[in-house]
Amino acid sequence: MAEEVDVAEALHTGSCLCGGVTIAAKGAATWVAHCHCRSCRRATGGPFATFAGFERDKVMISGEAYRQHASSPGVKRGFCKKCGASISYESSKWPAEIHILVGVMDAPQDFIPQAHVCTKSKLAWLHLEDGLPTFEEFPSSNQQREEA
Repeated sequence: MAEEVDVAEALHTGSCLCGGVTIAAKGAATWVAHCHCRSCRRATGGPFATFAGFERDKVMISGEAYRQHASSPGVKRGFCKKCGASISYESSKWPAEIHILVGVMDAPQDFIPQAHVCTKSKLAWLHLEDGLPTFEEFPSSNQQREEA
């Protein structure tokens, strides 16, 4: 019989491509969403970016290679200075949160998207047919939880 894991105590780990930066997040993500904004596309090189939001005090990012870049007013994006992998997003809009890119996590399949956000910036050739709620902008945490 499989042992039950207490989601509130679960430890999620991850790293960048070269292993120079490691991530440890305790507990469940507060939300998971695909972001279609131009800034996230440019920062990650993909047509959208998938983030898991965590309470900031439950995440530890380690490694001398970890750097942050002020990509726009009130926004810091974290990355590995060795391999260039995008890792995190922090905003003054949500000072108690850090958003971790799902792709750097060791078990990305555990982070199931709940919505598409910033869809007014979505690429025209990308067709959203997965049935997830869509938001033209990034909703407030309460709005997303109520509608997702």
